[in-house]
Amino acid sequence: MTSASGMSYLDALMPALIIGLLAAAILPWVNRNNTVVRTVAIVICVGLGWRYMTWRMFNTIPSVSNPVDFMVGFLFTAVEAITMVGATASQIFLTRTRNRTAEANRNVPKLLALPKLPKVDVLICTYNEDENILERTIIGTLAINYPNFRVWVCDDGRRPWLQALCERHNVGYLTRNDNAHAKAGNINAALKKLAALDEKPDFISILDADFVPLPEFLTRGLSLALDSTVGVVQTPQHFFNPDPIQSNLALTRVWPDEQRFFFDIVMASKDAWGAAFCCGTSSIIRFDALQSIGGFPTDSVTEDYLVSLRLREKGFGTVYLNEVLSLGLAPEGLAEYTGQRARWCLGFVQICRGPSGPLKIGNGLPFVDRIMLCETFLHWSATHLFRVLSVIVPALYLLLGIEAVHANVIDAIWYLAPFLAAQIGIFLWLTDGRVIPLMSDLYQMLCSTEVLKGVVSGLLRPKGQKFKVTAKGGDRSKQFIQWPLLRIFGVLLALTAIGIANAFLIDPSRPLAESSAIALFWSWYNIIVLTLCCYVCSEQQQRRNGERFDVRVPVTISAGGVSYEFYASDVSVSGIHLVGEPPLRIGSPVRVRFADVSIDACIRRKTEHGFGLEFENSAQSKAHLLRFIFSGRTSTSVGKIKPHLVATALAARILR
Repeated sequence: MTSASGMSYLDALMPALIIGLLAAAILPWVNRNNTVVRTVAIVICVGLGWRYMTWRMFNTIPSVSNPVDFMVGFLFTAVEAITMVGATASQIFLTRTRNRTAEANRNVPKLLALPKLPKVDVLICTYNEDENILERTIIGTLAINYPNFRVWVCDDGRRPWLQALCERHNVGYLTRNDNAHAKAGNINAALKKLAALDEKPDFISILDADFVPLPEFLTRGLSLALDSTVGVVQTPQHFFNPDPIQSNLALTRVWPDEQRFFFDIVMASKDAWGAAFCCGTSSIIRFDALQSIGGFPTDSVTEDYLVSLRLREKGFGTVYLNEVLSLGLAPEGLAEYTGQRARWCLGFVQICRGPSGPLKIGNGLPFVDRIMLCETFLHWSATHLFRVLSVIVPALYLLLGIEAVHANVIDAIWYLAPFLAAQIGIFLWLTDGRVIPLMSDLYQMLCSTEVLKGVVSGLLRPKGQKFKVTAKGGDRSKQFIQWPLLRIFGVLLALTAIGIANAFLIDPSRPLAESSAIALFWSWYNIIVLTLCCYVCSEQQQRRNGERFDVRVPVTISAGGVSYEFYASDVSVSGIHLVGEPPLRIGSPVRVRFADVSIDACIRRKTEHGFGLEFENSAQSKAHLLRFIFSGRTSTSVGKIKPHLVATALAARILR
């Protein structure tokens, strides 16, 4: 490949500038859901990516005359190339997308016109969640606007108080004698009991203990199951609390949870390719189809993905309805967040090693599913390994002089900058701002060590792995430090900083090649990522008396026969915030009315833009409030993502 070293820096940078300007001028005006447009954009991105990767493979690996440099350089380039293979497959799948809302709109009247509506058994799966979480889910589930369903709480914790709670709310309670196969075993035990009933269900719906369905959940979901070949209808997971990255970096108002990219973009594309899959909670599954495969598979800790594969082998598909139809708890702490990702990783590796793996001949798995399994395996393995090596490699050069990438600055700009410009511009457009390079690298770095442990564990011992429940509802009233992860990121940050100091300050007599400028730029970027990782390890205090939901509804408060009109800005189970001056002194009792809620409260505090009311604490009031909050009239979404607001929030968090 020809060298660009005879150019000036501006000449080398010009293609990237042109690509960036064209992306900014053209992409905002074209339809991101158009397959042709998406394909053209992705082809450009993939082409520039492999232009860069070809240069890396043939021009930047050190000579074999320096064996240490060569071995480190070859290993790093190989991992990067494998990562690029996975990224290419991911981008090809993004050339299509599908939105089934119009199909659901057409099918809902057909569903409701059936002589007999399908019977649905909603299974709330729980192991160790507390009463507040479960009661919220039960109350929300009972408010589903569908006339033919039953609710069952599947308790793998065998708790008497939960049985009493179920009796109080008149819902079914199911348990078993052991905890074999964790969640999958819990569901399978429930399936056996449902199959023995006089009136068997036509469908089951799975809800995790912390997920509350919205009223139209079953009606909208079942409308896509009128075709008898549909085995699973999956809906997205939305959350009413911030994930640890949002909360610990003060990004809750400007950056969405990490799962928005997966559920809003990736799953819609997988559905367009006929390869959507069950994600466990918030799904609806055809009962007879599930029975035909023996219930939920137990040979992977990600039994939900595997159930779609096994159903596909029997001719039953999975479809995806990308609508907000349930709300749940995101992992509240960093340890829970990284542990959950490690479990997902382990489960995918187990699937790849098992009978439904992509390389197994004769298992009936469609070709597209085989490719997607390989792509997902590369995401968990190569991508996270590349992220770790991207921190280690420049530090090795600056500290020990090990040159894994032999290149000059102008060549690096010529080959890398156009690819980065296209990737950033296209993915900002394609994902509506949900993918920003710094944030993507931050998420990967935070999970990398735990994920790589999962990869190794799954490859070496695919069987006998235990399902680890993601803890929810713990005590978040105090700030604390995640020391195990902080030590890892702190050591990497220190090595990077020492490397810069060693190469440019401590030993200025040391001969430095042009690679030093690349390593320096690279290291400063790594310092930013690692610094943010360290800040995320500082777990911030969170509310435990009810998450707040944005709402814009008129509110009437009355006291002493006098009424006052306000608008609410947010609401929780414990209180509501109103815009305006409080009409009475702090501590005054009032009656509050909004929507179909009427409840006693008191004026608790004055704020910059209004005042807060605290609701009475009674079971009846809580039930009314929960039905309102999960009626679809409230919101926890961030809205339009603006990168400059994300950058401002990050800077403010670091400087605070």
